[in-house]
Amino acid sequence: MILSRSVAIALAGLVIAASPALAEQKSAPANVTATARTASNATELARWQTTAARVTIMRDKWGIPHVFGKSDADAVFGMLYAQAEDDFNRVELNYINAMGRLAEVEGEKEVWRDLRMKLYITPSDMQAKYAASPAWLQELMVAFADGLNFYLHTHPEVKPKLLTRFEPWMALSFSEGSIGGDIESIELKDLEAFYGKALKPTLADTRNVKDEEPRGSNGFAIAPKLSRSGHPLLLINPHTSFYFRPEIHMASEQGLNAYGAVTWGQFFIYQGFNERAGWMHTSGGGDVIDEYLETVVERQGKFFYKYGKEERALRAVPIALPFKKPDGGMGSRSVTAYFSHHGPIVRGENGKWVAVKMMDEPVKALTQSYSRTKAKNYAAFYQAMELRTNSSNNTVYADADGNIAYFHGNFIPKRDTKFDWSKPVDGSNPATEWQGLHDVKDTITLTNPASGYISNTNNWPFSASGANSPKRKDYPDYMWSLPENARGIHAERVLKDARNLTLDSLIAAAYDSYLTAFEPLVPQLARDFDALPSGDARKAQLAEQVASLRGWDLRFAANSVPTALAVYWGQDMVAANAPRARAANMPTVDFISTRLNADERLEALSRASAKLTRDFGTWKTPWGEINRFQRISGDVDQAYDDGKPSWPVAFTSATWGSLASFGMVAKQKTKRIYGDRGNSFVAAVEFGPKVRARSILAGGQSGNPASKHFADQAEMYSRGEFKDVLFYKEDIRKQLEREYHPGK
Repeated sequence: MILSRSVAIALAGLVIAASPALAEQKSAPANVTATARTASNATELARWQTTAARVTIMRDKWGIPHVFGKSDADAVFGMLYAQAEDDFNRVELNYINAMGRLAEVEGEKEVWRDLRMKLYITPSDMQAKYAASPAWLQELMVAFADGLNFYLHTHPEVKPKLLTRFEPWMALSFSEGSIGGDIESIELKDLEAFYGKALKPTLADTRNVKDEEPRGSNGFAIAPKLSRSGHPLLLINPHTSFYFRPEIHMASEQGLNAYGAVTWGQFFIYQGFNERAGWMHTSGGGDVIDEYLETVVERQGKFFYKYGKEERALRAVPIALPFKKPDGGMGSRSVTAYFSHHGPIVRGENGKWVAVKMMDEPVKALTQSYSRTKAKNYAAFYQAMELRTNSSNNTVYADADGNIAYFHGNFIPKRDTKFDWSKPVDGSNPATEWQGLHDVKDTITLTNPASGYISNTNNWPFSASGANSPKRKDYPDYMWSLPENARGIHAERVLKDARNLTLDSLIAAAYDSYLTAFEPLVPQLARDFDALPSGDARKAQLAEQVASLRGWDLRFAANSVPTALAVYWGQDMVAANAPRARAANMPTVDFISTRLNADERLEALSRASAKLTRDFGTWKTPWGEINRFQRISGDVDQAYDDGKPSWPVAFTSATWGSLASFGMVAKQKTKRIYGDRGNSFVAAVEFGPKVRARSILAGGQSGNPASKHFADQAEMYSRGEFKDVLFYKEDIRKQLEREYHPGK
């Protein structure tokens, strides 16, 4: 079943492997993550220095690091060193969070987030998995830790919040990375409600569901027959928290040559391309997480759950949750977590305890994530997909041989279709057990469809390629999880008749300004207004607003007044009706377009007009005066300020069908809207005899406000303008800013 996927904080966004066989867990002792920031011995320092000498980092005019090493491990070492140079804060915070230690930095308010991580990640388990990993992967994990430790050794002025030394096994705690992530399906409020008070087996429903957030990603693959050059094209358009992934190029003499977006602290290109193939991940593939209702009884202070004709003891695991106190000292809470064989207990529901089951293969997940970056053809990429550990993503693929492909999910457990897997199932019934994984060939896939294009926008797969899309009747419902959305409808329109596409026209399609979500809403409003009796005061109050929307072409523009009015009107309806939509099990935008009555739509327009007038003096305010991009600090949770410089942005939240997404997740404390989620790293790639690509990054490469690369792409980003990707050394040298070895 699919649980709500809330983004915890900008630094999160990770996929964590479940560990139903957790050993007893306590807070990590200091020596697990070490305290010495210098080399532990002369041999280690010599190893770092020797590796650094084999690595060359070339920074281009945009500050993008192009990391070259003799071996893959050398490239990993240099890549992590370069990441630390650009934003050590985000690298460290990702691992603090991944290991369940955020409260040690942020205070007691984060103990439930830490508990969520510690239900699935323990240092001892990750250390054991590291020890059992293949030698080549261990070598890369050692290089990962060495690169970060060498950075700290050579930058004594950098003061880590907590982690003064990185260990190779830590890479397994943050092994896949995604938008949202599997583990974030577990709501923190549920954990607090369940474990924050005395446990009773008759607990009522503790479930809390958060409001929707603007989110999503787009992937387009174009076959040679639809491109002007006769070469395949790929659009890479993740919609994440801004500054969540930097742009990096890593290459080695062992065949590695990957360019794209990497999640801070990971050692593989997450969404990107090499000289022969490219891949784009979009979230929301198949159903990969299931909840089990456990029937629990208590006897003599111990808890048992029913399974078939037997009773099994719930494992009780004490978990320490240290936290930083306001005075700077350390406090600690202790929780006894409970586990059935399905997984950890995370909440209660109608007298049952709810266990969560999800993917548990961190070594294979890391192997798959890295190996796909070296796949140079479809057969090699498919072989990587057969590891079946990309648990939360779809994949859109293209290669230089002319192939385009689509994989809807990758890790898809087999289940008995007589059960409704979108809801918690009976944990006492053995028939609800997973029955292994589906082979990739049996999942929802597309290869070289006759239409010549593939798209995914976090929507269902049944409109991925027009008439050549997969057919819903051919697959069990649990193989897909999200419905069609406004962006999916939009993508189909811009691609179905596309011909002679180039990099520039593909980018233009990805920024097409039409807002499909308003297609039903605006005509409804016009009819509502026309039906008002002549004496209704709203006839006069809303006449200009309705006329403005009636004459609107449903396209966003920075100078567009109806865009601003429509978005504020839509936001008002979404905010007022999100709980009703959840109760109806409908996307909120679908709910407001099908379930609201005339008075509700008209009153929402009145409120939207009043808000615009209060905040900006008139409802006739152009969209670009309101919707802004601003980067003024390197903080993970940046504060925004109407009095400081910003850039107008024409594209809107993905909620309204904007393929180019720009939304605000943070609580708005300003009059203007400042986007913090949506288009982040975007690239368009052409696979010819030589790869050609263009890209843009939100703000800039560096997280340091003093760097010229902190916001040097901001104005281009706000206008949807792209830079040329420098993929070959001869091109990098023409626009070279700096060339050096790590530590120099």
